[in-house]
Amino acid sequence: MHLSRYPARHAARPPWQWSSATLVFVLVGLVAGGGCSQLPVAGSGRFVELTILGINDFHGNLEAPRNDLGGASYLAAHLRRAEASADHAAIVSAGDLIGATPLISSLYHDEPTIAIANLWGLDFAAVGNHEFDEGSAELLRMQHGGAHPVDGESPAGAFEGAEFRFLAANVISDVTGETLLPAYAIERYDDIPVAFIGLTLEGTPSVASSAAVEGLSFRDEAETINSLVPGIRAQGIEAIVVVIHEGGYPGEGDEDSCSDFTGPIIGIVEKTDPAVDLFVTGHTHRHYLCRVNGRPVTSTGTAGRYFTEISTRLDRRTGDMTVLNLDNVPVTQDVEPAADVEVVVSRYRVLVESVSNSVVGTITGDFTKEQNEAGESLLGGLIADAQLAATQRPEHGGAEFSFMNSGGIRSNLLFRAQGSERDGEVTFAEVFSVHPFGNRLVTMSLTGAQVRTLLEQQWVDRRNILMPSEGFSYAWSASAPVGSRVDPASMRLNGDVLDPSGAYRVTVNSFLADGGDGFPLLREGTERVEGAIDVDALKDYLRAYSPLTPVELSRIERLP
Repeated sequence: MHLSRYPARHAARPPWQWSSATLVFVLVGLVAGGGCSQLPVAGSGRFVELTILGINDFHGNLEAPRNDLGGASYLAAHLRRAEASADHAAIVSAGDLIGATPLISSLYHDEPTIAIANLWGLDFAAVGNHEFDEGSAELLRMQHGGAHPVDGESPAGAFEGAEFRFLAANVISDVTGETLLPAYAIERYDDIPVAFIGLTLEGTPSVASSAAVEGLSFRDEAETINSLVPGIRAQGIEAIVVVIHEGGYPGEGDEDSCSDFTGPIIGIVEKTDPAVDLFVTGHTHRHYLCRVNGRPVTSTGTAGRYFTEISTRLDRRTGDMTVLNLDNVPVTQDVEPAADVEVVVSRYRVLVESVSNSVVGTITGDFTKEQNEAGESLLGGLIADAQLAATQRPEHGGAEFSFMNSGGIRSNLLFRAQGSERDGEVTFAEVFSVHPFGNRLVTMSLTGAQVRTLLEQQWVDRRNILMPSEGFSYAWSASAPVGSRVDPASMRLNGDVLDPSGAYRVTVNSFLADGGDGFPLLREGTERVEGAIDVDALKDYLRAYSPLTPVELSRIERLP
């Protein structure tokens, strides 16, 4: 059972704010044990069993697609079953609970997801980069409640905010110098305290729009954790859990072995104080149950299709936590869905149906985000074409070609019917699920030399291919060093090689235009014209050119 559902009850306090009772407790521990690790023995037995249930990157997926895994009401049922079999339980989210969400949640500014997470009994949620999609003020509204500043109160009624606590240890307000949200929270299980530190990736500004993170600084993850550990231990707390929106990539094979585990989380764990017992992670949308330097590191993938069940044991004498078992549990639909959660999902489903079920176009086959060897996808090419069409006219920017980033494509357009539509029909909800960010299109002037620099930036941090619109093509060499992979002679617009000193009108979404996804060159674009919202461009293109047929793409060529 949960010991607390009250957002402010265990807010972390610095030593100068401790009560006299807390100070006495710490002093007694120092005298009795020569340090702060000794805890009073209470209850029966030396050990207390605590089950930690972790999710990450839920992204407001309230409904499961096509009777697959997941669905908010099924996830609730599984979580409750796990809680019922545990002596004590804590439910945590490692970021991106909200943001980049389907229409059923995003149309109402993710209030539905917060309401459902309250029903799950979520305890703590580390902020992820997508928690900042609508800016820090909106994130604070998610915590505290209130009407949306533009759209007001939703048809579902007053929004009360999160009953759980958002944690943001490494997100600092430039005005106050303090964390935007609490750095950590403390919960007691049979009077044994456990600290939960929550934080996001330091690189959040590189994957968020500049407006969304304005006035905020994002600090190094390991340094932030290490700065907090001494103060936590000074309060007599030995069990420390880090819930962090940064992750890794397991290799092929058994997720439990993690023999080829890679990614940023490894360096973070290696640099973090050994006092931290467990890392619940996210961001990379991968499943893994790994150990780094002997410490457990977990992740459940994305969209609520799995949750992690972490069995731990707390020692009454020392306060230490031992992790006993890790398991990623599939959220199957062979259980009775949680009725109270299903009521909320149904309420919003009805509200959004008039918008979501409207058919905007037709396709004769699947357009997926799956990339070929060169980095192209059918859906990426379709989106790039739609964005070019929306910005080609002089009054809309005069675009000559466009680029779409693969990370901005969140789902597929599939031929097979989903819901009430017929095979081949594409609804607004499906289009919105592809483009849930609300980015505007930005058309700018770049020289041919700048376009080449832009394309070279695809491999600076990671492979992050930009997919071009019809008429633009280029080739890149996989064996060439980073910085010289693109052959300048291969960069062609309607068959003509780009002139390094010539000016070209290029369209990207506003996230890319701000330098997002590791493309800072786009900040240098001049003569900017802001255009339609990306989802509207795709919707209008489908209406104008349906039925659309998938064809093999050859706009990008991969060379040896």
